[in-house]
Amino acid sequence: MTPQDNPLRRWLKSLKAKPGRQPVLVKALSERDRRRVLRHFMALDSSDRLLRFGSMLPDERVEAYVAKLDFARDIVFGVYNRVFQLVGVGHLAVTSKEAHPDSIHYTDKEKVAEFGVSVSKSARGQGVGTRLFERAATHCRNVDVDTLYMQCLSSNRTMMHIAKKAGMEIHREYGEADAHLHLPPPSPSSVLAEALEEQIAKIDYAVKANARAAFRLFSPKK
Repeated sequence: MTPQDNPLRRWLKSLKAKPGRQPVLVKALSERDRRRVLRHFMALDSSDRLLRFGSMLPDERVEAYVAKLDFARDIVFGVYNRVFQLVGVGHLAVTSKEAHPDSIHYTDKEKVAEFGVSVSKSARGQGVGTRLFERAATHCRNVDVDTLYMQCLSSNRTMMHIAKKAGMEIHREYGEADAHLHLPPPSPSSVLAEALEEQIAKIDYAVKANARAAFRLFSPKK
């Protein structure tokens, strides 16, 4: 089953986490999360930055990237762990199809979407990257964008796995991979799946944020 096949059923299935793990809930991030997004990216080592950005960005370039994120224009998704740390970030940018000239072969829409994802080492192997991608694909459907692109290094095995699992068409050239996925139009299942996940993720976010605040308030002062 691919992310576009009955998103609601797939999301409900994802809530059944393995013993000892919590479900991976994906939430749309906002301006108040910018500091945590920066902390997430700054914690990536040089090899992880290479895989995420295509080059080993120094700290000042990472800071500039996060500072330019427009949460009102682009969609930034995040996954928080049990202790309210941001362990996965997906950036979905909707752009003109002129940014991908080959898109004329796949869509007659005016817009296409590009997706980039990063996952902290502590959260690898838990399906965080896959869930971020599935949420991005569902959102694209619901805003009537039917072509989703991912660009990464061919050596990025995690992204290649996500792309293949999603049934994306992958083109490799000079060590880089360009993958795209054609999405069906929105459906009651896709709309309901995104709405339910966002509401539950918001509740989960509030609980974790309040727990974190209470811990800080009542922790013994050093």
